[in-house]
Amino acid sequence: MYPDDLKYTAEHEWAKVAGTTIRIGVTDYAQEALGDVVYVSLPAVGAKIGQGDAFGEIESTKSVSDLYAPVTGTVTARNEELDSRPELINSDPYGEGWIVEIEVADTAQVDGLLDAAAYGTLST
Repeated sequence: MYPDDLKYTAEHEWAKVAGTTIRIGVTDYAQEALGDVVYVSLPAVGAKIGQGDAFGEIESTKSVSDLYAPVTGTVTARNEELDSRPELINSDPYGEGWIVEIEVADTAQVDGLLDAAAYGTLST
């Protein structure tokens, strides 16, 4: 249900690690709980964010939810496709529905994230 090659947060974000860069999105559980996503607010490339800080918002037909940074770092890319197609978060949360990429300031923070099995116990 949750890809084993990703790390997770208790706030329902996932992180795909590639060296010192991570790609961040929301889990299938989160997108299901949100309902139909209609808007995503993303930080600018170059923005510095701290671990646990809100860095954007997802607006759905049900609510508005903050996005929380799993690690401290600098935004290196944002999924511009979400501006015109926010529903990608619902249809492909682990693929085309990714949100931002961050250059990690402290790679030790990645080790503190949950693996798929640990995350699965939180979302059931």
